[in-house]
Amino acid sequence: MPNPLDATFAALADPTRRTILSMLLEDDMAVTDVAAPFAISLAAISKHLTVLAEAGLISQEKRGRVKWCKLEPDALRAASVWMQGFGQFEPVNLDAFERFLAIELSLPTDTCASSGT
Repeated sequence: MPNPLDATFAALADPTRRTILSMLLEDDMAVTDVAAPFAISLAAISKHLTVLAEAGLISQEKRGRVKWCKLEPDALRAASVWMQGFGQFEPVNLDAFERFLAIELSLPTDTCASSGT
């Protein structure tokens, strides 16, 4: 059985999916409204939404002819607890976590080698 944290972090690895989660912080949204700001197909957005739903980060329901997406606020709890175990993270702040990763991943290779890591 796959680890739920693996699905959560895999879902969070994509910037489009992180943006979708940020959008859903405001309110539930129809799939077409979620897709509107992106320059990708509705099918591509649907795939992103499927990944988020399979990770338990969002839920989807059909209301009439419209499919709605809703953020599942407790879904990041396990990831937050896991990250707090390292002592360097506050409760999940996805923007701060993204900035942290951007800084860490942008370090030149020789900087890492000279620091002994």
